[in-house]
Amino acid sequence: MIDYVRRILDARVYDVAERTPLDPMVRLSKRIGASVYLKREDLQPVFSFKIRGAYNRIVQLSNEAKVAGIICASAGNHAQGVALSAHKLGIVATIVMPVTTPTIKIEAVRYWGGKVVLHGDTFDEAYEHALRMAQRQGLTFVHPYDDRDVIAGQGTVGVEILHQHPDPIEAIFVPIGGGGLAAGIAAYVKFLRPETKIIGVEPADAACMKAAISAGHRVVLDRVGLFADGVAVRQAGEETFRLCRELLDDVLVADTDAMCAAIKDIFEDVRVLSEPAGALSLVGLKSYAFANPHRSGSLIAINSGANLNFDRLRHVAERAEVGEAREILLAVTIPEEPGSYRRFVQVLGNHIVTEFNYRYAEGSQAHVFVGLKLADAKREKPEIIAELKALGYEVIDISLDETAKLHIRYMVGGRAQGLSDELILRCEFPERPGALLKFLDGVGTDWNITLFHYRNHGADYGRVLVGMQVPVSDRSRFFKRMASLGYPYEDETANDAYRLFLRS
Repeated sequence: MIDYVRRILDARVYDVAERTPLDPMVRLSKRIGASVYLKREDLQPVFSFKIRGAYNRIVQLSNEAKVAGIICASAGNHAQGVALSAHKLGIVATIVMPVTTPTIKIEAVRYWGGKVVLHGDTFDEAYEHALRMAQRQGLTFVHPYDDRDVIAGQGTVGVEILHQHPDPIEAIFVPIGGGGLAAGIAAYVKFLRPETKIIGVEPADAACMKAAISAGHRVVLDRVGLFADGVAVRQAGEETFRLCRELLDDVLVADTDAMCAAIKDIFEDVRVLSEPAGALSLVGLKSYAFANPHRSGSLIAINSGANLNFDRLRHVAERAEVGEAREILLAVTIPEEPGSYRRFVQVLGNHIVTEFNYRYAEGSQAHVFVGLKLADAKREKPEIIAELKALGYEVIDISLDETAKLHIRYMVGGRAQGLSDELILRCEFPERPGALLKFLDGVGTDWNITLFHYRNHGADYGRVLVGMQVPVSDRSRFFKRMASLGYPYEDETANDAYRLFLRS
């Protein structure tokens, strides 16, 4: 620990990095009853903290290594840090990035003179390719997190926080991908203020550090979600795991909706659009604040980056209200008869309707997909559902139903009469030219496609809801074909939203 404190205090970062402010979040503080501060690493020259560790590693290379050149693998933020550092030091830098990397990050690397090599659909594929190139070409590989000098560079964030906030700090919340930032901050803060909690926060679909700490050893996740691409890591670093296991007080997880809500919180307080990974720590802060009403000291979240593709704002805005528990989505069954629609709307009273999908269908029942905006959904939702059920309506809460939120809400109203043997699958694949065609080619023409919904969400992965007519006797072969594609998928044939709105 003392060794790391010395490394952090000696770190060379300010040749390129900024001492970023610690801004109060006035609106959020009032809402949750806590003194909340945001460490603004989004204000770095590359809009991310990664510049600190990258430069501290590269500046300490030998002259021979600098002349030979450097290489790294990254989905974006580390890549920009390496490119800018190399530009500053006059070093040739090769950056291997997944094909799925958002354009904004690729162009930023090229702006700083980095040589971009696009390879693979995932970070792991880019990482292995970069290691092979480093060996063949005699380049120095600059690891994004599992390196002592990189960790020390990231630890300077902790130095600044303690200088900027001499008053008591209850907890500092840090986003975790591979763990470099969390390890660096924890090593410094725990040495000087052991009473301050350091709490890591990971996406629920990429929680490699939490899984490693629970298991007592590093684990490799089968797959990771891509929404928070800046922390989409399958395995924590060896050195970062050692430090985090020893120094972190806890690791919390966050879902997509909660990250979208946190992006909105940051925008409302400081007028900046954080990337999902950047807002991750604020999700943990809010969760901790509500679960621990008796606190002493401020709560600090690290806004680790703001490299957000503008197109992704569609998805963020759509999901923020649900993530903040200000909107609920309900599937309500009402009588299919004249006047029924009007009576149901009257029951909703003065609640703001955010979405209402309905279409006439044969039979005695109609199914309505409705969204309601509420001041406090956690409190009001049970009351509304109870009121609707008391009036004889069948109600299903689909606020947390991923298929309903991604697809069904846009497809309400269609049923194929007389259709048998239908399977419904929710699939993901890397968003790249030809990916959709590749998916269809992989599925083949042996089975009839009965439903297909695809919507571009401005993310680096595409999402499809597909219906296939597959006889029961042929399903084993069908699922083997799906497995061979290598794309993650979920069988949604028993999904309530699909049953109510699409199935005959």
